[in-house]
Amino acid sequence: MYNMHRLALGIIAASFMASAACADPYKDYTPEKGVWQVTTVRVDPNHVDDYLVGLKKGLVPDMESSKRHGVIDDYFVMINPNVADDSGNVIIGAHYVSFGAMDPDKARDMAMRAESLARMSKSATDTMTNGFDKYRTFLNTQMWQTINFGK
Repeated sequence: MYNMHRLALGIIAASFMASAACADPYKDYTPEKGVWQVTTVRVDPNHVDDYLVGLKKGLVPDMESSKRHGVIDDYFVMINPNVADDSGNVIIGAHYVSFGAMDPDKARDMAMRAESLARMSKSATDTMTNGFDKYRTFLNTQMWQTINFGK
């Protein structure tokens, strides 16, 4: 019986591999322009609200600045309400308009830095983020590209 299950799984796996080999990019699916950068964070469940308030003060204005400067066109913050899940309970995402938008641009980057420092001094930013280090851990940062399957 065990061997029959293994055989069935093997046939299913082979059929998936055969169908994937026949896929035609830009016909069966289209990669969309841009890339999502998604960061997963584990925050002590007793401090999620504190962390969200900090993100509202520091991250959100910087994301809005990035949008104004054409670096990103969207961003999000999501929480996992399941406190028993140890795989992370906050994810932060930003959609870069293109891979090239991540390239350094001195004039743009310095203008964005000046805007950020005008909102919150470096020492205030350091104080806030150092406080976060007591109850948050970055788990990973990944890059994801959206695929459009059409209608």
